[in-house]
Amino acid sequence: MDVSNILASHAAKYQSVTVEKETPLDVDPALLLVTDLNPIEEESYNENLEEHLQSLARDGVQALIASLFSLPTKSSPDGPLAILPPPVYQLPRAKPLPKPKPQTKWEKFAAAKGIQHKVRDKKIWDEEKQDWVNRWGRNGKNREVEEQWIHEVPLNADIDYDPRKVARDERKGRIAKNEKKHEQNLARAAGSPRKERKEEIDRTLATTRQSTASMGKFDKKLDGEKKIRGVKRKFDPTEVPIETEKKSSLDLIAKMESDKKKMSREPRTEESDLNVRKAVSFASKGRGGVALGRELSRGKGRGGKGGRGGRGGRR
Repeated sequence: MDVSNILASHAAKYQSVTVEKETPLDVDPALLLVTDLNPIEEESYNENLEEHLQSLARDGVQALIASLFSLPTKSSPDGPLAILPPPVYQLPRAKPLPKPKPQTKWEKFAAAKGIQHKVRDKKIWDEEKQDWVNRWGRNGKNREVEEQWIHEVPLNADIDYDPRKVARDERKGRIAKNEKKHEQNLARAAGSPRKERKEEIDRTLATTRQSTASMGKFDKKLDGEKKIRGVKRKFDPTEVPIETEKKSSLDLIAKMESDKKKMSREPRTEESDLNVRKAVSFASKGRGGVALGRELSRGKGRGGKGGRGGRGGRR
């Protein structure tokens, strides 16, 4: 019986697992990357684009799977795993490197005291049942007190004392305490936005307080508002060493001499010798230059040389 035709049809139906091309495919198993450097066949591309793309994808996947099955393996509970080699291509990161996770209060304390972290097993040995039971969860060891059939009642307990309820409330309290600590650690790691917002409001309030004419001295205070701390004046001590006092005196004399030189260099004018505004204010008794001019003009008109009486004449 000749089965050559059957084998030929079967071989034509299923393609070979070996991919043969003019330029071998470049495979990077670490990144599951296959690069095809062969030129595109224009005839097959223009004739049937979908079939051409499927053929290229099939060849690339077949070469990648063949390279993965040629790698060394290691055993695991889920089955054999391939040991990937280092990547050939260095791809840039799409996002920046993650920031290191901040330590919790317990992790800081353990690091300071040198306490090693030990992972607890999920199973624990029960001496009464002579079997491994769950440490937590359903039928866990932590619910042993709640589920036991006999309990010891204290002498000073109330009439409606329920030991199962007390044990359950204690367990729920421990769970709530752990959840609260977890939330505090997350808030400490992320930085509390509420605290930052409060500090920003305090700074804005302090700025608005100092924007008034009295610098906020006579403004109404809010309940619980903290006193604004200003810059304290610093006074020199009354008793200082002789060298310090001598140096401060010489600095003062040098400053006076420099001011004197500046004044000597500047051209002196009549206005610099006489304060006109102060003289007008003194002559008009604070009424101003206009009032003084009117008074002088009125006195000249009434008095004259031979006139008597009036404000401008001779009495």
